[in-house]
Amino acid sequence: MLIEHAGLLLALACLFGFFMAWGVGANDVANAMGTSVGAKALTVKQAILIAIIFEFTGAWLAGGEVTSTIRKGIVDAELLADVPEQLVAGMLAALLAAGTWLAIASRKGWPVSTTHSIVGAIVGFAAVSVGMEAIHWNKVGQVAASWVISPVLSGAFAFVLYRFAQKGILEQPNPVAAARKRIPYFMFLVGFILALVTLLKGLKHVGLDVSLQQSLIYAVCIGITVMVLGHIALARPVLSEQAHNIAGVERLFAILMIFTACAMAFAHGSNDVANAIGPVAAIVGVLESGSVASKAVVPAWLLLLGAAGIVVGLSTYGYKVMATVGERITELTPSRGFAAELAAATTVVLASATGIPVSTTHTLIGGILGVGLAMGAGKLNTRMIGTIVVSWIVTLPVGAGLAVLFYSVFMWGFSFL
Repeated sequence: MLIEHAGLLLALACLFGFFMAWGVGANDVANAMGTSVGAKALTVKQAILIAIIFEFTGAWLAGGEVTSTIRKGIVDAELLADVPEQLVAGMLAALLAAGTWLAIASRKGWPVSTTHSIVGAIVGFAAVSVGMEAIHWNKVGQVAASWVISPVLSGAFAFVLYRFAQKGILEQPNPVAAARKRIPYFMFLVGFILALVTLLKGLKHVGLDVSLQQSLIYAVCIGITVMVLGHIALARPVLSEQAHNIAGVERLFAILMIFTACAMAFAHGSNDVANAIGPVAAIVGVLESGSVASKAVVPAWLLLLGAAGIVVGLSTYGYKVMATVGERITELTPSRGFAAELAAATTVVLASATGIPVSTTHTLIGGILGVGLAMGAGKLNTRMIGTIVVSWIVTLPVGAGLAVLFYSVFMWGFSFL
């Protein structure tokens, strides 16, 4: 049946994969760009342009030569070896379920995790196809734990970073002199952290065998280079005159935010495109071989499909989540947005190095919360925060429930083929 109808099944897989990638672009990418837009460091059009370039580049160049067909080790693939049609139906259901939930969340402006959406969907189809015992619940528990780990870590980093900027620069009698002295240290952090993001996450699939120790050495060198160049630039009379007051100092932070946004978009594109194309790769592998494999090679055209979906999603619907992240949690300025973005990047790097499961979405929201707390709890929109937290909690069960529904429909449809 699978081979006979391979063309139809492949078309459905590509359609649902593009839909899922669209959801990643509309929701997850908008999270990364929302801080820059809300802080007025970038306009919506500029943010979309940067995301198009760097998300597409990350997904296309470093989106993964090989990806696990069963995302995140959530399901025991061996239990599906004798029923490849169930895997195909399940992955189709997971893509459609996760994409549907992301479309709903994006319409409401809720920033949710695309990774959690697809994991919840896979848990749902696995539970009804091969049984609850096939699910690695310890992995699911780690995913749930990231609801707390991600925002707490990122929030703590953001709090410290913004307090340092407040006390060390913004509240000084002569902020421009303080900026000349201390912003180069922020520049070192930007170069160091973003180099690590790229080395540990953004380029991990391109075949570069770079160890953590080597990555740290390279990142330190890049950070020092950026710091020296920044020190030279700040010493120029033109820039010094521009930064004669708080507004001028904020413009310097806005420039730093642009670099942060570019690197985070590249790293995000290279990693989260797998949420959309991983299940499609599993289906392609089954259709080509007629059997279930634990790994599947991702063809270049599939990376292109995922990259295109991400770009279209951000361009057409990303503005809603950008508005929530940038404007409805707390008031952002470039210095506040910079602290939140850099904190999120730092958390992602630590997670990559230590294996702690975190969500890019949750780290960014946590960073914004940390900045808000640094200004005072009264600066936070607690009602919006409550809505966001609820949307996080329901992502796994909603994804699972939709996947059960769609899986049942597909298996019923398969009976007529």
